[in-house]
Amino acid sequence: MTDTGQKQSFSNQLQKLDIFKCYEASKYLSIKHSSYFQVYQELLSKYRHQKITFVEIGVLNGGSLFMWRQFFGPEARIIGIDFNPIAKRWEADGFEIHIGSQSDSNFWDKFFSFIGDVDVILDDGGHTNEQQIITASKCIPHIKNGGMLVAEDVHASYMATFHNPSKYSFINYSKHLIDSINSRFPLIKSSSNPLAKEIYSVSFYESIVCFNIDREKCFSSTTTSNNGISLEAKDYRHEDSKLEHVATVRQLLSAKLNAFKHLKQAKSAARWIFDSIDSLHRRIKAHRLKRFFT
Repeated sequence: MTDTGQKQSFSNQLQKLDIFKCYEASKYLSIKHSSYFQVYQELLSKYRHQKITFVEIGVLNGGSLFMWRQFFGPEARIIGIDFNPIAKRWEADGFEIHIGSQSDSNFWDKFFSFIGDVDVILDDGGHTNEQQIITASKCIPHIKNGGMLVAEDVHASYMATFHNPSKYSFINYSKHLIDSINSRFPLIKSSSNPLAKEIYSVSFYESIVCFNIDREKCFSSTTTSNNGISLEAKDYRHEDSKLEHVATVRQLLSAKLNAFKHLKQAKSAARWIFDSIDSLHRRIKAHRLKRFFT
């Protein structure tokens, strides 16, 4: 399919999406990237016609507020947050509007003290690392189980105008939270990040990151067995690597050396050799994998 054909196909798909129809029907200006609508439709459809509290950060000209109202239906409580006091004008249309900076922790404390916990938060604010990270850290604890935080325009984490790439970009913060989630596995060092007990999963899309919140599912995993009949089959998981036998050789020789506890120097020298072999083994594996990270 040609580029023109692909664009036409995507345009046709876009026109079929309910959320895009709501977007086009909004009387007031809203600017969104075309790829976002399929993500909105996928993530947010389950909340339609439900009694939810939906919060959008960054409402500007108000167009998206009307889009969300039409998409979710009359039972949804739509709240807008903006730093510009002019956004208060949308209260006359039945929206709740709060004025404040998303990078201000005190603002969030006051906001949730007044509003209570919410179902969905969409971060379409200023897109700086500080704004997105503080928003996530302050909002996630106040999102109900089954809810989500959707951060958009995360391409800012790769743009020089937002002082990125940076070790402390929002996208790297999101990756750090993945490490925290995986720390729930009992053989991995536990994370000190409290969000590991709140975020069930993280979904990545082009320019969008979604944090799915469900504390009841954030438990430490344990090994289970169905107690079925075992054929005592040999474990072939690592047979495809010619160097995997190093670990087995190391175990066997270590066991032999332990039988001769008086040979301290020999044991020390042997372990040094084993460590060197292991190090070489890891380096060879890393070299083989490097091509997947370019």
